[in-house]
Amino acid sequence: MERNNLYPIFLKVSELSVLIVGGGNVAEEKLNFLTKSSPDANITMVSPFFKGETKALAEKHNVELIADIYQEKYLKGKHIVVATTNIPEVNIQVFQDCRKLDKLVNVADNPPYCDFYMGGIVTKGNIKVAISTNGKSPTTAKRLRQFFEDVIPENIDQMVQNLNMYRKSIKGNFETKVERMNEVTKVLVDSADENKE
Repeated sequence: MERNNLYPIFLKVSELSVLIVGGGNVAEEKLNFLTKSSPDANITMVSPFFKGETKALAEKHNVELIADIYQEKYLKGKHIVVATTNIPEVNIQVFQDCRKLDKLVNVADNPPYCDFYMGGIVTKGNIKVAISTNGKSPTTAKRLRQFFEDVIPENIDQMVQNLNMYRKSIKGNFETKVERMNEVTKVLVDSADENKE
C-alpha cells in the first residue's frame, strides 16, 4: 500500500515572502487559500493581468500586485513560490528557476513540479488541522476539511487556553509537566474511544 511520506509543517508566512505567478482563477484560489489561513501573509503576485476579484482580495490583505510577465528577477527575496499560469512552459520555467535558487515551489495541479502541496485546512482559534492526500485528490481533502469543521467544537479554543494556563502553573521538571498534562488530557482520548463502542 502506498504511503504519504510528506512532512507537515506550519509556516509563519507573515515572516516569509510568498510569490504567486499568475492572475487567473487558480491564482485567485491560491491567494484566497493563503489569506484565509494567514490573513497577514506577505504575498506578491506577478501577472500581465489580474481579475477584479483578485485585485479586491489583494487590496484587503495588502498583497503587492505586479503587472508584468514572469521573470526570474521576481524570485529575489522570495521563500515560497506558487506557479498558477495556464502556460505550462512558464510554470516549468518557474520550477526550474526555483530549483536553481533553492526556493520552495508549487506548480498548481502538477505534482511532479511541487516541493509542497496546499492541502485542506481547518482552523478553530489556536487549533489548526492540515489535511493532505499526497497530491492525489484535492476533493477528498476538501471533504475531510468540511467533516472536521463540523466535528471539532467551536469552543475548542477555550480548552486550549485553559490547558495552556494550567501547563504554565505546573511545578517540577519537564518529565513531571508532561506526565501531568498527559493525565489531564487523557479524558479526550478516553471519551473518543467510548464513542466508538
